[in-house]
Amino acid sequence: MNKNMRKISSIAPDWWDYTTLDLGSKITDQIARMTPADMIKLSRPGFEVVFYNTIEEFYLAEALEYITTWKKATADYPVGICGPIGPTEQLPLVARLVNELQISLKHAHFWSMDEWVVDGKEVSANHSLSFKKAFNDLCYSRIDKKLAMPEENIHFPQADTSKFIESWKHARCLIMQGGQGDVKHWAFNEPPKREGAYKENPQTVEEYKKLPTRVLDLHPITIQQNSRLHCGGNVPLIPTQAVTVGPKETWETDQVSIWHAGAHDNPFGQRLTTYMISNNIPDTSVPMSVLADHPNVKFNFYAPGLGTCSVEMH
Repeated sequence: MNKNMRKISSIAPDWWDYTTLDLGSKITDQIARMTPADMIKLSRPGFEVVFYNTIEEFYLAEALEYITTWKKATADYPVGICGPIGPTEQLPLVARLVNELQISLKHAHFWSMDEWVVDGKEVSANHSLSFKKAFNDLCYSRIDKKLAMPEENIHFPQADTSKFIESWKHARCLIMQGGQGDVKHWAFNEPPKREGAYKENPQTVEEYKKLPTRVLDLHPITIQQNSRLHCGGNVPLIPTQAVTVGPKETWETDQVSIWHAGAHDNPFGQRLTTYMISNNIPDTSVPMSVLADHPNVKFNFYAPGLGTCSVEMH
């Protein structure tokens, strides 16, 4: 084996992922040992690390990003937020805050990050796993009709991505929120498959940053994770494709705000991407690390959700 060849994934050999990194055991051991106090010190210009000690404060802070963004929207300055369905706990809080504070959303926008794709078509809003259904049930339908944004200001990606991509030209996305999955993605920006031009090395960071909203295959880690989160591990229920907002649109936003509640990625993964972004080690096998190149990224952690990487036999 060529000593310069990248490692084969220990999870999915036909893909790139974080198991193909070679940071060395000294670095990975250091990452595994990091405490919240260590991670706070990884903040740098363009990258802020914040911790919340209670789950209530954590999700309230996430919901308030919607409110502070939407309050800035005017007829001359239509702005909005791009948000995830995962986590979802912030969404009912958003609706309650809009209603209680009587905030008109007439000129505000919302972009949903992604949606499942089955047989080349995005799933319908009555599909049990639909992200559009989740947003409507948990947030939009709960907002007072006289305050709610016009439906044309809510943008859900579809398999035909043209309408969604066009929407980014007519209003400005001030914040892109997200969670971090086990494969270290934001939205469904997966690591590349190990094929074709990327057989020996994954895409370059510059290539990855140009990827627009698109339909793509999901990494096996992502499929397994979503079965655990959404249907008790019933893997066959989870679609194997999705349409996702791209890095291209991500770089058009003023800020990327990632929320680590501890329920989506594991303790090592939360530490790994924080370390890589802080130390400017972007690598497309770890999609989240590519955000090291974005000028304004914020990582928000629920402190008890960080967990530990200590070895425990169960």
